[in-house]
Amino acid sequence: MDIGVISVRYARALLKSATDANIEDTVYREMQMLAASYVEVPQLRQTIDNPMLSKETKQKLLVTAIGGSSASLLAQSFVALVLKEDRENMIQFMANSYVTLYRKQKNVIRGKLTTAVAVSPAMEQKMRQMVESHAKGTVEFESEVNPDIIGGFILEYDTYRMDASVRSKLNNILTQLKK
Repeated sequence: MDIGVISVRYARALLKSATDANIEDTVYREMQMLAASYVEVPQLRQTIDNPMLSKETKQKLLVTAIGGSSASLLAQSFVALVLKEDRENMIQFMANSYVTLYRKQKNVIRGKLTTAVAVSPAMEQKMRQMVESHAKGTVEFESEVNPDIIGGFILEYDTYRMDASVRSKLNNILTQLKK
């Protein structure tokens, strides 16, 4: 069976259980943390995929990756089930699938604001509100500072991208001059 199909099935079951228990937001944060752990610590995949490592050790590692002792019982049970079924090599995909399904269910859109210098929290909030009014949903907003854009900003959400950076304006002028 395909890894994507299996991952989505597990994620869908976890989301249903979390929704029934009214802890889907908590599990969402835990699955984000687990997915981020795989990205930030590449050795985690190798360690979890190691057949010589005991299931108990793998469970401790994975529970630590989702929040340690403060992890929800549902998430801990989910990890135990995944290990029992020998699907630990897919748990990163399951976590990402859960995040995707949760966002779809809750109408959560990711947004990103890139500026040349740090912006004030008030300006960031204003941009978030603008995106939320256009997107008609909740926006998870991320800010990034990239001095390479020289000035202005780049706003991205869903499939929309607004590039009002000085760098892109200069590149446009340069392209016009070359014609």
